Parts: sequence; C-alpha cells; structure tokens
Amino acid sequence: MPAVSKGDGMRGLAVFISDIRNCKSKEAEIKRINKELANIRSKFKGDKALDGYSKKKYVCKLLFIFLLGHDIDFGHMEAVNLLSSNKYTEKQIGYLFISVLVNSNSDLIRLINNAIKNDLGSRNPTFMNLALHCIANVGSREMAEAFASEIPSILVAGDTMDSVKQSAALCLLRLNRTSADLVPMGEWTARVVHLLNDQHLGVVTAATSLITTLAQKSPDDFKTSISLAVARLSRIVTSASIDLQDYTYYFVAAPWLSVKLLRLLQCYPPPEDAALRSRLTECLETILNKAQEPPKSKKVQHSNAKNAVLFEAISLIIHHDSEPTLLVRACNQLGQFLQHRETNLRYLALESMCTLASSEFSHETVKTHIETVINALKTERDVSVRQRAVDLLYAMCDRSNAKQIVAEMLSYLETADYSIREEIVLKVAILAEKYAVDYTWYVDTILNLIRIAGDYVSEEVWYRVIQIVINREDVQGYAAKTVFEALQAPACHENLVKVGGYILGEFGNLIAGDSRSSPLVQFNLLHSKFHLCSVPTRALLLSAYIKFINLFPEVKATIQDVLRSDSQLRNSDVELQQRAVEYLRLSCIASTDILATVLEEMPPFPERESSILAKLKKKKGPGNLPDIDDARRNVNGSTEHSENTEATKKGTTHPFTDLLNLNSTPSAGASLLVDVFSESPAPPSVDVCEENFLRFVCKNNGVIFENQLLQIGLKSEYRQNLGRIYVFYGNKTSTQFLSFSTSVASHDLLKTQLNVHAKEVDPLIDGGAQVQQMLNIECVSDFTDAPVLNIQFRYGGTLQNIAVKLPVMLNKFFQPTEMTSQDFFQRWKQLGAPEQEVQKIFKAKHPMDTDVTKAKILGFGVALLDGVDPNPANFVGAGVIHSKCTQVGCLLRLEPNTQAQMYRLTLRTSKDSVSQRLCDLLSEQF
Repeated sequence: MPAVSKGDGMRGLAVFISDIRNCKSKEAEIKRINKELANIRSKFKGDKALDGYSKKKYVCKLLFIFLLGHDIDFGHMEAVNLLSSNKYTEKQIGYLFISVLVNSNSDLIRLINNAIKNDLGSRNPTFMNLALHCIANVGSREMAEAFASEIPSILVAGDTMDSVKQSAALCLLRLNRTSADLVPMGEWTARVVHLLNDQHLGVVTAATSLITTLAQKSPDDFKTSISLAVARLSRIVTSASIDLQDYTYYFVAAPWLSVKLLRLLQCYPPPEDAALRSRLTECLETILNKAQEPPKSKKVQHSNAKNAVLFEAISLIIHHDSEPTLLVRACNQLGQFLQHRETNLRYLALESMCTLASSEFSHETVKTHIETVINALKTERDVSVRQRAVDLLYAMCDRSNAKQIVAEMLSYLETADYSIREEIVLKVAILAEKYAVDYTWYVDTILNLIRIAGDYVSEEVWYRVIQIVINREDVQGYAAKTVFEALQAPACHENLVKVGGYILGEFGNLIAGDSRSSPLVQFNLLHSKFHLCSVPTRALLLSAYIKFINLFPEVKATIQDVLRSDSQLRNSDVELQQRAVEYLRLSCIASTDILATVLEEMPPFPERESSILAKLKKKKGPGNLPDIDDARRNVNGSTEHSENTEATKKGTTHPFTDLLNLNSTPSAGASLLVDVFSESPAPPSVDVCEENFLRFVCKNNGVIFENQLLQIGLKSEYRQNLGRIYVFYGNKTSTQFLSFSTSVASHDLLKTQLNVHAKEVDPLIDGGAQVQQMLNIECVSDFTDAPVLNIQFRYGGTLQNIAVKLPVMLNKFFQPTEMTSQDFFQRWKQLGAPEQEVQKIFKAKHPMDTDVTKAKILGFGVALLDGVDPNPANFVGAGVIHSKCTQVGCLLRLEPNTQAQMYRLTLRTSKDSVSQRLCDLLSEQF
C-alpha cells in the first residue's frame, strides 16, 4: 500500500513537524502546538467547506500532536468524513485516526460502522483491507456484533483475493479473542480448515493462527485440520529453500508457518491413523536431522529461524510423549545446546529438558547430562539460566542421583542469588525427603540447609523435620546427637534453635548417657541461645525446659530457678509470662507420675500431606512448575513422581504410607478418604472409554481421556501390592462445572480382587481450572478386568456423564528381580509345567527398535537381565507380582525376528491365569 509521506503533497504537515523539531524548549513546543490547534479548530469551524486534501492534512497534524502526548478533543467527525472518500490516502488517514483516537464507547461508532460496511461491500480489495484492519485495531463489542457474522463469509468466499483473506482471518482472530461469544460457529468452520491447503502461504499462515485459537476452545470441530496441517508441514520441511522463495527467511523455508503448524498439532493427541502418524514422525525426524546440518549462513537470523522451528518440534514431541526414539533424539539435541555460546539457547534447552525429564522414555537420557547441568549451575553468568539449571536438576532427580544433586544444590546455595534462595531451599527439602532411603542423611541435609540459608527455611520445612524424626524411631537418637553438635557452633540460626529445642526436649534422654551431652550440658547449651531468640522461639524453649524436668529430675532445681526469675515471671510478653508461671507451678505441685503423663513423649503424627510442594508451587506460580496446567500441552506426565502417601481403608491405615505427599496441596479439612462404594448414587449407563487404556501398560503418566469439555490426566505410582493414582480433571471451557462428582465401579468379582478407595473431589471446577483426586489401590489377588471411573457434572445446565476405564493392570504390581544367568535358567526349568507357560507368536505392529523394546519391557515392570540369554538379540526379564494373598514369580523371554517382523513371547509363572494375562498385556505393546 502507498505510504503517507512528504511526497503526498502535505507540505504544511512537513513544515509543522520541522517546526516542532526545531523547538529549543518544552514551552516553545507547547506554544507552537497550541497555535496549530487554534488554526485547525478555526478551519474546521469556518463557514468555508474544506476539501479532502485539507481535511487529510489537518487530521494528520492532530494525529501527530496526539502521538507527542497531547490530548485531542476535536477532529473526530472530520476523520469519519474521510472514510467516505474514494481516494486511498484520504481513506487511509481517516482509518488511522479512528484506530488510534476513537475508543470503543464513542458515539461515532455507528457512523464508523456504516462506513466500514460500505467498504466491505465495495469488493475493492484495498478498501476492504483498510476496513478489516480498523475492525481488528478497535476490536470493540459493537464492531464484533456488527461484523462477526460477515467476516467469516468474506474469509471463505471463493472470489476473495488472497490479501483480503489474510486480513479477514487475522481480524476474525482478534474478534475471537476479545468477544468470542459473538463470533458464530457455523458452516464456515468446516470450510476455513481447507485454507490450510491454499496456494498462498500468507493465507495459510493467517488461517493457521485462527484455527489454532479456535481448536483450543472446540477441538472436535477442527479435528480435520490435523491431516491438512501434517501434509502442509511435510511439504515445507522436505522442500528446498528455493521452492518457497518468497517465504524463505535466511535459507529456512517458511519458519513462521512451520512454528504455527507445529503449535496447531499440539492442540491434539497423536494421530490415530498409522499413515498420518508415520508422516508426522518423518517430518519431526527431518527437522531434527536439519538441526544437525552445518549452518547455511553465519547470520544470527538464520540460526534463530532454524532453532525456532526445532524447539517447537521438540515441544510437539514432548506433548505427544509417545515416540521413545524421537524423545531420546530431542533430548540429545537439547544436550548439544547446553554448552552453546548463545545464552538464549542454553536457557531454552534447559527449560525444554525439564519437561523431557518427566517422560518415562527420555528420563534416563536426560540424566546423562547431569554433569553439564551442574557445570552450568557453577559457571553460568545469567541468573535466569542458573535458575533453569536448578529446575532441571530438580526434575531429573531420582533415587540413583539424589545425593549428588542435593549436594550440588547445597553447594550452590551458599553463593546463589537471593531472589531464588527460598525456591532452592524448598526443592532441596522436597528431594531430601522424597528420596531419603537413609533418614540420617535427610537429617544431615536439612540441618545443613538451615546452616547455609536459615533465613530462607520456612516453617513448613522445619515442621516437617520434626514430624519425620518423631515418626521414625530409628533416627531419633541420631537426630538428637546431630542437633546437639550443631548447636555448639558460636552462631546458630534461630530455625536451628527451634529444631534443637524440640528434638532435645523430646529425645535428649537418648544421648544423656554421654558425659559430653549430659542433661545439664544440654540445658545450658539451649539456654545460652535463649536471650538471642524471638518470642515464639523462647516460648518453644520454655516448653523444652519443662520437658527436661520430666526427663531429667536432676536438673529440676536449675530449670525452676530460670522459670522463677523476674525476666520470666514479669516478662512483658503475656505468652512467655503465662508459660513461665504455669510450667513453674506444674513442676512444683505435680507428682512424678502426673508429670510423666502430662509431659509424655509426643505420639507419632498422623500420616498427612506435606505442604512444602504446595508452597513451592505457590512461589513459582501456575505454569512455571512442570505440571499439567499448560493450556497448550496436554497432561503428559510431570516431574513430580510422588512417593507413598496416606491410604485409609474403613478407618484403618494401610502400611503403605510415607510422610510426604508431593503431588497434593493440603486439604482444608481432615484428610479423610471417601469409600466410593458406599451411598453414592449409580451414574446412568454410558459407554466406557477404553481408547487410551493399552497405552498405559508400559507407562504411568499421561492423558487417559479428552473431549471438548474435559481433559483427564493420570500420574501413578506402585509399590508391591499397593498403588496410588493422581487423577487430574481439567476444565477446558470458560464455564464453571457444577455438581462435579466421581465414583469408581467394579463388578462383584473384581471387588474381591482389587480394593479402590477415592478421596473427595471439589464439586466446582472453574473455567480453565484443574482439580486433583487421589485413588488408593490394593491388589488382593490376581485379576484380569479393570475398574471404571465414572464422572458426572453439569455444564451449561446439561448433565454430563463420562465413564473411563482406569489403567490398573496386573503388571503394575510387579517388583523387578535381578538374577544371574544360572539362577534364571534354574528357575526357568522349575516352572516347566505346561500350565505354567504361555507362549505367543505375533506380528510386529511398530518398528522393531531395540531401545524402544527395552524401554517398554522396563516400563512393564520387570527387571531386564543383560547377558542371560545366549542370543544377545533376545530380551529376558524377571519380576514378582505382589498381591495381599500371595506373590507370583514371573520370567519372560522375548525373541524378535527382524527379518520376518515377528516376535515370540514366552512367559512362565507359578499361576496359569497370571501367565495368560501378562502375555495378553505385553504382546499388545509391540
């Protein structure tokens, strides 16, 4: 389009701008502007009618004055009059003035709408573009009401020019973002998808942006876009740069369109059609291959465009979480960026690897980069990159590397930026508890944490230490000894004094036998810190002193003297004064037996949810922790693989408990589990969704169900015969779900084989929000069927019923068993009875990849035994199925024949029903 410039003949505008630039002071500029405003006002109010050129010139001056920061309260009508001109430059200035100065509530909107309607109906592409740009820029509800039904017909009309289609698509996108309820969804939605096949790539780019936004709100309406997007993406990534010359940016073919297509595909799960899925995989492999090629240009624009496509492709791979080969390749590619000289690339690589660490297929590959990440933590100059390195270490942590990662985080904590210290403290506390096999290490870690960064250790952290020490007898003596030694330092943080006071008050007797930590020494050590502490800590120490009177009668007189002192009995703080008076009186009048009863050792805390992770999530904000809240990425696992937490059955507590529940926020009331088999009404009969059931045989995390309203994601963990499933319900709409309830149904036989208990779920789910529910599972005996999760809620006044088959399979209760070759074949012979063996020969459904096969067998739950089978191409595994009634040993052998594309699977167990069920489940995975 022609530009507005001095060449248009507006000499007066050029002179005015020159005068403004030549002003020596602000006062001179204001004086010149006021003079010009008076001149323009007189011209507009004069009797002589102005021609189009003069109106355009004066409106331009008003626009320039407004852009200098001065208020403009006249000239709007003259700008509206310019819209009716047939000259492009006059009409353009009119639309420009309106877009900048007219607000959405102006009385002139009706006149403006009439002018826009005339231009849209003129079929002049230049005028139509100006009108569409104005609608998008203003974006008011009045304009949406007037044109939301007209713009879609312009977009899909066969005779609309390409430039107008681009403008119409982007205008509709703008209206959909500002007034989505006014944009009608009708026949045009099916036709707009086919714009992805348009020959003009500008139209395709604009249409892709529109379809992506619409698909996020109504995915089912735009499912046909998947195949078209894959086809278009395939043509782009396989084309040479000269094929798309107009849309090639520094030797990268259509990078913006590629990114938008990859983003559109992230609105959907992996394609179900095998051919389409294969084509998409080829596209992603091609993108990964191109990333390895030498750069075709040394300019930064080339690398930026190339890497933008690469990172979006990796986001899609992570989102699908279904192709182990691609996930591993993506991880290796990101690993190369970790040492790149460009800071932004290092940051993006760390951020993407945080998400990759949550995938079962790529977690091990991510762990291979641990030394590089630790080095980045130590040497990186940019604080934001160091923070991402901390996040990645947190995400890749498991039992095998927990001690190393925690040690590195503690080392970094001493020099870390103050802005991220509290977050690191929380992460260290979570990891130390989560992966503490030896709780003496946990106590050492937390005390070290308090020593290094005591100011950033919140109450949640030191409360949790106390809770764990009280609940674990094996660590109480060690904890008492360790805090006693720590308190001997000349300068102790107040949080250490709190922990020391509590633990010594409860368990000081366990170390009192040593003369170096006798009762009097312990008391003097604690009391030497008393005057340096705040009121709440002093109150806690007074409670520790009265506990000492019960534990150590020999120090009773010394402690009574302290309680009797004026500094206590006449303390200005009422809490301290009251405690001193009451504790002194109690120690004087109570008998030994009464004191022992009143001051007995604290009982174990009930197994309850930890609030440390909740505090971390609150600090990070939604969407900043790897979780299931991202609107574009579905539920595809998370970095938080929580350990065992509470499980309750008919008022009794299961032995399957742990003090930390890393994946739940603290409940507002008591932590009660609801028996779903009690009085809950049976939901109406609906079809049970089993679509994704088999995908969970070899993995524990992912999306189990999704429609246009609701997304259900799962994270699972199992230990011996017990399991826990975290179910995440995501409201994909902008409307609140009412009366939301769930129940788990099993037929009579399954009820005797599998116990399932569900925690209450929030009855209200706000638009765009997510709630979590916890299911506790106990395997009583081997089973073949699976329970069904029934969901019921009201949406828009309509009752919705959904039934999903829960992926609780027999193999989830496997405990891997390591065996030597001799032990394996000896046990193999022992299980040689015909009824103990099941064998199946079947055709391969997926490419026969060794790494993928290994990952699936490990995901199945057995230990993969290397070097046992004489044929190195075969896979051998061993494990034990745990149930409440019995344990069933299992040996498996998988023999691939790559030439015939066939497998032979042999399973031997001590129970024929178990052999058959495991064979059926595993054979479906290859």
